[in-house]
Amino acid sequence: MNEAIGGEHGDPAANLAVAELLAKLAERTNELQSAQAELGERTADLQRLQAEYVNYRRRVERDRTAVAEMALGKVLTGLLPVLDDIGRAREHGELEGGFRQVAESLENSLAKLGLEQFGATGELFDPNVHEALMHTVSPDVEEDTCVEILQPGYRLGDRILRVARVTVAQPGEPDE
Repeated sequence: MNEAIGGEHGDPAANLAVAELLAKLAERTNELQSAQAELGERTADLQRLQAEYVNYRRRVERDRTAVAEMALGKVLTGLLPVLDDIGRAREHGELEGGFRQVAESLENSLAKLGLEQFGATGELFDPNVHEALMHTVSPDVEEDTCVEILQPGYRLGDRILRVARVTVAQPGEPDE
């Protein structure tokens, strides 16, 4: 049968054609492998770019939120003296009529924005949220305690806008 195809060694022209086809096949296989490697690199580049973009969007959103919170904090900090005046008027019984309604409306609106007042008589003194302006000694307390709130503190979420200014009583017998 081999003799019918071209003898024992075959037809040199046929062998050359087969060799050329094998060479072209090898070349195409190398091109395909190169293209697959390049596709893998481009896919990895695309995934990196996509991850960078997602991280960028998160950073921008976080920064946008932080800037908005800082701006709100500045506005609310600017209104604290007004709230102090309202508190003093309330303590002296001068908060009446329309002024009382305006004051309550302002306080409610600020609370909706997240402004929270803190500092109450009887709280344990915490130097992170209280500033001791005066100091006394009292046998009635067992730990450093706020016995008078001279100026309330305010926070916006976790951020302290102003510490509470207080008089602190320490345990012990007063010196006479």
